[in-house]
Amino acid sequence: MTDSLPPLTLTLPAEADTAALGEALASVLRAGDCVLLAGQVGAGKSSLARALIRARLGREEEVPSPSFTLVQVYDANEVEIWHTDLYRLTHPDQVWELGLDDAFDRAITLVEWPDRLGRHLPPDALWIGLETAGEGRLARVSGGRPGLLAQIVAAWRGQGLDRLVAAAGWAGAGRQHLAGDASDRRYFRLTQAGASAVLMDNPPGGADDPAAFVAMAAHLRGLGLSAPGVMAADTDNGFLLLEDLGDDLFARRLDRDPSCEAALYGPAVDVLCHLQAAPLPVGLPDLTADDWAKAAELAVTVYAQAATSAAADPSGLVRVLGAALRAHADGPRVLILRDYHAENLLWLPGREGLARVGLLDFQLGQAGQPGYDLVSLLQDARRDVSPATEAAMIARFVATTGAKAFAAHYAVLGAQRALRILGVFTRLCVTVGKPAYIRLIPRVWGHLQRNLAHPALADLRAVCDTVLAEPTAEVLHRIESLCPPSPSR
Repeated sequence: MTDSLPPLTLTLPAEADTAALGEALASVLRAGDCVLLAGQVGAGKSSLARALIRARLGREEEVPSPSFTLVQVYDANEVEIWHTDLYRLTHPDQVWELGLDDAFDRAITLVEWPDRLGRHLPPDALWIGLETAGEGRLARVSGGRPGLLAQIVAAWRGQGLDRLVAAAGWAGAGRQHLAGDASDRRYFRLTQAGASAVLMDNPPGGADDPAAFVAMAAHLRGLGLSAPGVMAADTDNGFLLLEDLGDDLFARRLDRDPSCEAALYGPAVDVLCHLQAAPLPVGLPDLTADDWAKAAELAVTVYAQAATSAAADPSGLVRVLGAALRAHADGPRVLILRDYHAENLLWLPGREGLARVGLLDFQLGQAGQPGYDLVSLLQDARRDVSPATEAAMIARFVATTGAKAFAAHYAVLGAQRALRILGVFTRLCVTVGKPAYIRLIPRVWGHLQRNLAHPALADLRAVCDTVLAEPTAEVLHRIESLCPPSPSR
């Protein structure tokens, strides 16, 4: 049985990166693990094996290539390491003359030219294919015993974080894990000599692009807004060292003092108006109204199906929502940050004007409709915003921007966002094992119903009444029962 993770592709631009991969492997391999090193002559098989062996031995020992001896054995205290080169074998059965059958069971074996093993390949072997890439290498890693790939990823990323931190002058800093969000990102606070910074670990391959974070941060700071400064970056691997804007999130401040809601939300609305008055950055994604409608089909394909255990057709909802968006929310685009709410805004009283609002989680910024971020702020899935504050902030936004027919615009975008979130929160439960999001669904449902009450959404309301089940206690329990076990639960 092999690991459930997909194969890994690791970029090794320099010899030090190959050595780092060897060190990562050395930290997780155990007796009975077999590593098959494939690649052409000069691809780096022996270099990787040498780094692995030295790291496991804990000393700079001479590690010759076994091209002529065929096998080199090292005593790494609790386990032997067998390094073998099978290039000169003429028949697979010759591996037993080397004693590899015994080594596969009790040692860590590193096998160069593993194709010579033929039918004797160990079933749970870890494959590492090496190939040259410019001045460096690519390593493609797959297979292994259950859990091994995940251990390699964790060890490799941990080393990458350490290298970035050391290069930026923070090698000796204390490190504290910070609470994350619905994504795969991890955050750490570094402290050193009275200073602090935030370390972001954003694994490649997900929806969030660390290079987009860096570019958007530069744009926002260029407008005089308080996005974190980027102190060091390895965007290929998803590591960023950021200015620490502190912990005073709007949500935490409002928990302590609900009476400051309008005082916080006013500047946040002013930031949106300022942001939207500026020219759009070049190259932003710009979805059509039909694309936005399509994103809301999760309410049917995920939420409704989990709620009722019956498949439903989302096409009617997508069609009617698309028509409403084209009619009321498909005008000139502005920059939207997409997750503009109290958990992603910080209060920075030591700064002046708009810079008092600290901005987080903006890497998905794109071209969109003016009311979208305002809906995100005022129809917050995680906290209730008072009706008085919501009305006052809408009026403030309209007065500043001169928006026309804004009530319908706001309601359509609010409905689209609520529908999508119903699906997203359900999916986080049933596929990722995060049931806490289910407890937020009744609030999102309330937002949806208020938006659907607008006359412009009569057709959409009729469709929603047909295909969506109200999130009663019974429905929420049914959804939560689908939640798989998670290490975080």
